[in-house]
Amino acid sequence: MSWLNPSLWDSVCKFQVATTEKRFHAILRDLGLQEDLWPMFQKNARADATTHFFESDKDHCAIVCLPRQVKDISGIQIASLLVHEAVHIWQHHRDLVGEANPGTESEAYAIQAIAQRLMYEYWRQVK
Repeated sequence: MSWLNPSLWDSVCKFQVATTEKRFHAILRDLGLQEDLWPMFQKNARADATTHFFESDKDHCAIVCLPRQVKDISGIQIASLLVHEAVHIWQHHRDLVGEANPGTESEAYAIQAIAQRLMYEYWRQVK
């Protein structure tokens, strides 16, 4: 499994996108997580996107789940959902490295880099 993280973060929190439950389950299998402990693809019926965080073999991982077919949603809304999930990944990374007050420009670039990778991977999976 190829992870999407910026090279600076390879040892901190890796992340990936799942647009189907099948892909989500494949990622969980690759992580070696027990099947009976797998969470649902989406946290609840109202969620359009969900980010799950895992710790496996001392690695921290995030899987952004955003289905290919989201009812009545535009490309702009999909991009916004991915930015939202990118912020959660950034917050998790920031907490892992113990950074309470990152510089605003560093934070903006980090979220931009995560969001760009998430958007590209989402597009790659649904094209």
